[in-house]
Parts: sequence; structure tokens; C-alpha cells
Amino acid sequence: MRRKIQQSMVLVFSVALLISYVIFTLIVYQQTVKAAESELKQEAEYIQAAIRISGDSYLRQMDAVRESTRVTLIDPEGCVLYDSHEDEIELGNHSTRPEFKQALATGEGRDTRSSDTIHQEMLYYAVLMDDGDVLRVSKNIGTAMYQAYTILPAVVVLAVIMLFFSWLLARWQARRLVQPIDRLSLEEPLGSDVYEELVPFLERINTQNKAKQAVADMRKEFSANVSHELKTPLTSISGYAELMQNDLVKPEDMKMFAGRIYNEASRLIVLIEDIIKLSRLDEGKVEQEKEAVDLYELTREVADRLHSRAAKNGIRIEVTGEQVVIRGIRQVLDEMIYNLCDNAIKYNRQGGQVTVWVGNTLQGKKLIVSDTGIGIPADHHERIFERFYRVDKSHSKESGGTGLGLSIVKHGALLHKAEIHLESEPQKGTKIEIGFP
Repeated sequence: MRRKIQQSMVLVFSVALLISYVIFTLIVYQQTVKAAESELKQEAEYIQAAIRISGDSYLRQMDAVRESTRVTLIDPEGCVLYDSHEDEIELGNHSTRPEFKQALATGEGRDTRSSDTIHQEMLYYAVLMDDGDVLRVSKNIGTAMYQAYTILPAVVVLAVIMLFFSWLLARWQARRLVQPIDRLSLEEPLGSDVYEELVPFLERINTQNKAKQAVADMRKEFSANVSHELKTPLTSISGYAELMQNDLVKPEDMKMFAGRIYNEASRLIVLIEDIIKLSRLDEGKVEQEKEAVDLYELTREVADRLHSRAAKNGIRIEVTGEQVVIRGIRQVLDEMIYNLCDNAIKYNRQGGQVTVWVGNTLQGKKLIVSDTGIGIPADHHERIFERFYRVDKSHSKESGGTGLGLSIVKHGALLHKAEIHLESEPQKGTKIEIGFP
């Protein structure tokens, strides 16, 4: 970046220097031409006055006229009566020359062009005489451009010196401009003293840093929770197995201990399966393609699978509504509905009810799961969809929950671009709505 700033500054200065030289050369050229024109006009007036006094014989005595100045006398028909350089060039009719025609029309005329006879850049000034002839005075103005070129070596030397100093200045300025960026702290970008134009960029970096930190914190918390959740059933399994291995269990209690080991192992398997499901949803590694899924029929299937579990707790599960077809991943939708209904059963009261409604509304297609359970306090509403978060840890342990069910629901909703709405009050039950686009 610093090198680019230096190169840009030197390039800008070089272009500015070149443009300055071109403009200066044009100014010098124009000033030289104006001076030559004024000089020619003055000489023409002198010669015209001398001819009035001495007649045409004065033209034969042109020794006083500079060699660089050419004097020509032309009759009204364009024929050359006299030319101070007639020995050097071949003269033709001048009736078509611009300065000659202007002099006949207005009394004087001027023109700048390359001479057809001597092939040089000439400045012409013509004046109409009293007898109708035209007196023309001309000068080679190639010297004007020559004067402009004569200053070129000095300009080149000056340009080299100025370019060297401009390079030093650009190097210092580039270092000064880049210094605040070099000192920028990417960990705390908004705490750095930088240019105002960089603030939006630094705000985006700060937002990304916060997002990364939040993800890192979530991963740490997730790892700690996973370790704790896996350790609990493994500890129980290890303890029961150790008692059985050391013959500390009565023969009549062996079946009970084996049952406990089986239950803890089942709990461990469910936990690992939920973690795998959540990881796949997190990483977007759901292999199934979306298809047309009838939510009403799928909900009835899930309710049938949970019927026996609900009946054990004296809970009645009811599915109502109408046929609703959406495009989605059937397995993920199945897991979402299963976890919502399973939670409604786990956290319900004895003899309670779970109602699932599927149908079309003015806001779109919806799935609503309601229960008459223990409810959720308002201060927990925002966190219940977090991994391993439990409102009542003691009740969760008794019910065998992994704490990942609602997280799976949340990630499944994101996958289907669905919205979740929660209504719940302690001891009054819970209602969770999922609105599909």
C-alpha cells in the first residue's frame, strides 16, 4: 500500500510537471509571436512612411532592413513588384494569399503559415498603400518554437531535481498516511485512532469479532455441557458395573442393576444421536432433498408413536386441523414435531393434555403444539432454544431429557425458513407455533 501511494504521488507530480511545461511552452510561443507581429507592424509603418517620402526607390535601398525580415510589394492583381529575397526564391502570383486579400478589403491583413517558397513557418503582415499596391512584411517565426526548445535542457534538469524531492516527499507522506493503519488493533478496532473513512470498515470488523467470540463462547459452553451430559450416564454405568463385578450386588438385585445400566446406556445413545443431528443441522449436512410433505399426516404418525408414552403418564394427545402440504425435508420435520410433542408430554402434569393443530391461516401454514403442563417463566423464554438449557434441571433429569430437543427444533425451522413463536406461563401450559413460508 505504501509503495502504491508513493508511485501514485510521483506519477501525479510527473504529469503535473509535464502539463506545466507544455503550457509554459505555449505561453512562450504565443508571447514570441505577438512580439514578432508587433515588430512587423512597426517596420511596415516605417517602410510605408519612407515610400511616401522617397517613392519606390526606397525599396532598392533596404540595407537597413534586417535579413530576417522579408519585404514584398504586390500590385492589386497579385503580381510581385519587389521582394527583398527575390534572388533566393522563385516568386509567383500572390492574389490568393490571405493577408493580401485582407489588406485589399480592410486596409491591413495578417496570417501565419508555412511559406510555399522558402518552406518555413512565417508570420505575414500586409498593409494597403495609397496607390493601391500592397506592402507585405514577413518574418520567420520558427525561432519562437526554437526559443521554447532552448529552455528544454534547463527544464529537464529542474524536473529531475523536483522529481527527486517529490519522491522523498511522497515517501515521507506515504509513511505518515499508512502509520495509523499499521498501528491498527484488529482485536479492538474501534479503539484505534484512524481515519474517519475507515470507521465503517472497522465497525464491520468489530461486529465480526463479536460474532466469532460469541461462536467461540458457544462452542466452549457446548463442549462443557456435552462433557457433563456424557459423563453423567457413563459414571452411572461404570458404578453399577463395578458393583456387579465385585459381587456387591445381591442375586435378586442383578436384574434391577442391569435395567439401570440399560436405561443409562439408552439415555447415552439418545444424547449422542441428538448431538449428531444438531451438528448436521449446524453444518448444513442434511443429505435429503426437499419434497412435498403433508404436515397433518406426518403429525398423526408422530402422535401414534408417542401414544404409549403419553398413556403411561395419563396424558391424552390429540391431533386436529386440515391437510397442509409444504416442501421440506421429511426427516427433519419429523424430528421437529417429535421433539415438540415429546417435550409437551415430558413437562405435562398427570392427566394433562397435548393438542397439536395443523392448518392454513392468513399468515400462512402453521403447526401449533399446546399443552397443559408446568409452563415456562417469562425470563426463560429467550433461552429455552439454546443447547442443553433446562428450565427445571431436576425435572429434566427425571424425565430423561437431553436438553437438545428445542435446539433441534430451532435449527430445523431455520433450515425451512420457518418462524417460531412461544407463549407460556407457569402452571398454565405452553403453546409453540411454527409458521412456514
